[in-house]
Amino acid sequence: MKENRKSKIRFAVMGGTFDPIHYGHLVTAVAVMDEYYLDKVIFMPSGNPPHKMSRATSDANHRYLMTVLATTTNPYFEVSKAEIDRAGITYTVDTIRELRNIYGENTEIYFITGADAILEIITWHNVEELFRMCFFVAATRPGFHGKDMEQKLNEIKSKYKKEIFKIEVPSLAISSTDIRGRIKNGKTIRYLLPEAIEDYIRKFNLYLE
Repeated sequence: MKENRKSKIRFAVMGGTFDPIHYGHLVTAVAVMDEYYLDKVIFMPSGNPPHKMSRATSDANHRYLMTVLATTTNPYFEVSKAEIDRAGITYTVDTIRELRNIYGENTEIYFITGADAILEIITWHNVEELFRMCFFVAATRPGFHGKDMEQKLNEIKSKYKKEIFKIEVPSLAISSTDIRGRIKNGKTIRYLLPEAIEDYIRKFNLYLE
Protein backbone atom coordinates (compact mmCIF):
# COMPACT_ATOMS: atom_id res chain seq x y z
CA MET A 1 0.00 0.00 0.00
CA LYS A 2 1.41 3.39 -1.01
CA GLU A 3 2.01 5.98 1.67
CA ASN A 4 -0.18 9.04 1.15
CA ARG A 5 1.76 11.39 3.40
CA LYS A 6 2.21 14.94 2.19
CA SER A 7 5.86 15.79 1.53
CA LYS A 8 7.50 18.36 3.78
CA ILE A 9 7.34 21.98 2.57
CA ARG A 10 10.47 24.06 3.15
CA PHE A 11 10.44 27.81 2.60
CA ALA A 12 11.93 31.04 3.89
CA VAL A 13 10.28 34.21 5.10
CA MET A 14 12.09 37.44 4.41
CA GLY A 15 10.72 40.20 6.56
CA GLY A 16 11.60 43.86 6.44
CA THR A 17 10.29 47.33 5.76
CA PHE A 18 11.63 47.12 2.15
CA ASP A 19 11.78 50.91 2.12
CA PRO A 20 12.82 50.48 -0.67
CA ILE A 21 13.58 46.88 -1.64
CA HIS A 22 16.96 46.53 -3.41
CA TYR A 23 19.32 44.01 -4.96
CA GLY A 24 20.78 43.11 -1.56
CA HIS A 25 17.40 41.73 -0.49
CA LEU A 26 16.91 39.81 -3.73
CA VAL A 27 20.40 38.28 -3.81
CA THR A 28 20.04 37.26 -0.16
CA ALA A 29 16.76 35.48 -0.86
CA VAL A 30 18.28 33.55 -3.78
CA ALA A 31 21.38 32.64 -1.74
CA VAL A 32 19.31 31.26 1.16
CA MET A 33 17.06 29.29 -1.22
CA ASP A 34 20.10 27.73 -2.85
CA GLU A 35 21.98 27.04 0.37
CA TYR A 36 19.10 25.30 2.17
CA TYR A 37 17.30 23.75 -0.84
CA LEU A 38 14.07 25.63 -0.19
CA ASP A 39 10.89 25.60 -2.26
CA LYS A 40 10.31 29.35 -2.21
CA VAL A 41 10.81 32.64 -0.38
CA ILE A 42 7.89 34.70 0.93
CA PHE A 43 8.68 38.41 1.17
CA MET A 44 6.79 39.95 4.08
CA PRO A 45 6.72 43.78 4.09
CA SER A 46 6.23 44.88 7.68
CA GLY A 47 3.22 46.75 8.97
CA ASN A 48 4.06 48.52 12.24
CA PRO A 49 7.22 46.82 13.52
CA PRO A 50 8.19 47.81 17.09
CA HIS A 51 11.90 48.12 16.25
CA LYS A 52 11.29 50.71 13.48
CA MET A 53 8.98 53.05 15.38
CA SER A 54 11.75 55.65 15.80
CA ARG A 55 11.63 56.31 12.03
CA ALA A 56 8.55 56.98 9.94
CA THR A 57 8.36 54.42 7.14
CA SER A 58 6.81 55.01 3.74
CA ASP A 59 3.18 54.16 3.07
CA ALA A 60 2.68 50.41 3.37
CA ASN A 61 1.04 50.11 -0.05
CA HIS A 62 4.04 51.75 -1.73
CA ARG A 63 6.40 49.32 0.02
CA TYR A 64 4.20 46.36 -0.89
CA LEU A 65 3.89 47.34 -4.55
CA MET A 66 7.64 47.94 -4.87
CA THR A 67 8.26 44.47 -3.42
CA VAL A 68 5.83 42.92 -5.91
CA LEU A 69 7.53 44.74 -8.80
CA ALA A 70 10.98 43.60 -7.68
CA THR A 71 10.03 39.93 -7.31
CA THR A 72 7.56 39.37 -10.13
CA THR A 73 10.05 37.77 -12.56
CA ASN A 74 11.10 35.04 -10.11
CA PRO A 75 8.53 32.19 -9.91
CA TYR A 76 9.95 31.09 -6.54
CA PHE A 77 9.29 34.45 -4.89
CA GLU A 78 5.96 35.42 -3.31
CA VAL A 79 4.86 38.60 -1.53
CA SER A 80 2.46 38.58 1.41
CA LYS A 81 0.39 41.45 2.85
CA ALA A 82 -0.23 39.58 6.12
CA GLU A 83 1.69 42.03 8.31
CA ILE A 84 0.48 45.11 6.46
CA ASP A 85 -3.15 44.04 6.87
CA ARG A 86 -2.77 43.14 10.56
CA ALA A 87 -3.92 45.90 12.90
CA GLY A 88 -1.64 47.26 15.60
CA ILE A 89 2.01 46.43 16.23
CA THR A 90 3.21 43.54 14.06
CA TYR A 91 5.29 40.86 15.73
CA THR A 92 7.23 38.17 13.88
CA VAL A 93 5.88 35.46 16.17
CA ASP A 94 2.30 36.22 15.03
CA THR A 95 3.38 35.95 11.39
CA ILE A 96 5.09 32.59 11.88
CA ARG A 97 2.08 31.26 13.83
CA GLU A 98 -0.19 32.29 10.96
CA LEU A 99 2.05 30.59 8.39
CA ARG A 100 2.15 27.40 10.47
CA ASN A 101 -1.65 27.40 10.59
CA ILE A 102 -1.77 27.76 6.80
CA TYR A 103 0.93 25.26 5.85
CA GLY A 104 0.63 22.82 8.76
CA GLU A 105 3.15 21.38 11.17
CA ASN A 106 4.87 19.32 8.48
CA THR A 107 6.70 22.45 7.35
CA GLU A 108 10.20 23.86 7.78
CA ILE A 109 10.27 27.65 7.97
CA TYR A 110 13.47 29.67 7.74
CA PHE A 111 13.35 33.31 8.80
CA ILE A 112 15.93 35.52 7.07
CA THR A 113 17.22 38.50 9.01
CA GLY A 114 20.24 40.78 9.00
CA ALA A 115 23.26 40.49 11.26
CA ASP A 116 22.28 43.68 13.10
CA ALA A 117 18.88 42.22 14.02
CA ILE A 118 20.55 39.14 15.52
CA LEU A 119 22.11 41.37 18.16
CA GLU A 120 18.60 42.27 19.36
CA ILE A 121 16.81 38.98 18.72
CA ILE A 122 16.52 37.88 22.34
CA THR A 123 14.46 41.04 22.99
CA TRP A 124 11.88 40.05 20.35
CA HIS A 125 8.33 39.30 21.43
CA ASN A 126 7.93 35.62 22.52
CA VAL A 127 11.36 34.71 21.17
CA GLU A 128 11.32 31.24 22.78
CA GLU A 129 8.20 30.32 20.81
CA LEU A 130 9.80 31.73 17.67
CA PHE A 131 12.85 29.51 18.12
CA ARG A 132 10.55 26.50 18.39
CA MET A 133 8.64 27.35 15.22
CA CYS A 134 11.36 28.33 12.76
CA PHE A 135 15.05 28.40 11.92
CA PHE A 136 16.89 31.72 11.73
CA VAL A 137 19.35 32.67 9.00
CA ALA A 138 21.56 35.71 9.64
CA ALA A 139 22.69 37.32 6.40
CA THR A 140 26.01 39.17 6.62
CA ARG A 141 28.29 40.93 4.16
CA PRO A 142 31.73 39.34 3.50
CA GLY A 143 34.26 40.26 6.13
CA PHE A 144 31.61 40.96 8.78
CA HIS A 145 32.77 38.97 11.80
CA GLY A 146 31.74 41.16 14.67
CA LYS A 147 32.64 39.92 18.13
CA ASP A 148 29.27 41.12 19.42
CA MET A 149 27.43 38.90 16.94
CA GLU A 150 29.54 35.83 17.70
CA GLN A 151 28.96 36.39 21.40
CA LYS A 152 25.22 36.73 20.84
CA LEU A 153 25.08 33.56 18.73
CA ASN A 154 26.90 31.61 21.44
CA GLU A 155 24.54 33.05 24.06
CA ILE A 156 21.49 31.95 22.04
CA LYS A 157 22.93 28.48 21.49
CA SER A 158 23.65 28.09 25.21
CA LYS A 159 20.36 29.50 26.51
CA TYR A 160 17.86 28.30 23.89
CA LYS A 161 19.73 25.30 22.44
CA LYS A 162 19.14 26.87 19.02
CA GLU A 163 21.65 27.29 16.20
CA ILE A 164 21.49 30.47 14.12
CA PHE A 165 22.64 29.81 10.57
CA LYS A 166 24.88 32.38 8.86
CA ILE A 167 25.31 33.21 5.19
CA GLU A 168 27.55 35.79 3.52
CA VAL A 169 25.99 37.91 0.78
CA PRO A 170 28.20 40.34 -1.20
CA SER A 171 25.29 42.60 -2.20
CA LEU A 172 24.46 43.37 1.44
CA ALA A 173 26.78 46.36 1.17
CA ILE A 174 23.71 47.99 -0.42
CA SER A 175 21.26 49.42 2.11
CA SER A 176 17.82 51.04 2.02
CA THR A 177 19.12 53.79 4.31
CA ASP A 178 21.87 54.69 1.83
CA ILE A 179 19.42 54.63 -1.09
CA ARG A 180 17.01 56.99 0.70
CA GLY A 181 19.90 59.31 1.50
CA ARG A 182 21.09 59.30 -2.10
CA ILE A 183 17.64 60.20 -3.38
CA LYS A 184 17.28 63.02 -0.86
CA ASN A 185 20.67 64.42 -1.89
CA GLY A 186 20.06 64.08 -5.62
CA LYS A 187 22.59 61.28 -6.17
CA THR A 188 22.16 58.33 -8.51
CA ILE A 189 20.69 55.05 -7.30
CA ARG A 190 21.12 53.23 -10.60
CA TYR A 191 22.21 49.57 -10.33
CA LEU A 192 21.47 49.50 -6.59
CA LEU A 193 17.91 48.28 -7.12
CA PRO A 194 15.76 47.06 -10.04
CA GLU A 195 14.99 49.65 -12.71
CA ALA A 196 11.25 49.18 -12.14
CA ILE A 197 11.69 50.24 -8.50
CA GLU A 198 13.74 53.28 -9.52
CA ASP A 199 10.94 54.29 -11.92
CA TYR A 200 8.31 53.75 -9.20
CA ILE A 201 10.22 55.92 -6.73
CA ARG A 202 10.55 58.67 -9.32
CA LYS A 203 6.88 58.45 -10.31
CA PHE A 204 5.63 58.91 -6.74
CA ASN A 205 8.44 61.26 -5.61
CA LEU A 206 9.40 58.99 -2.70
CA TYR A 207 12.17 59.82 -0.20
CA LEU A 208 12.59 63.43 -1.24
CA GLU A 209 11.78 64.73 2.25
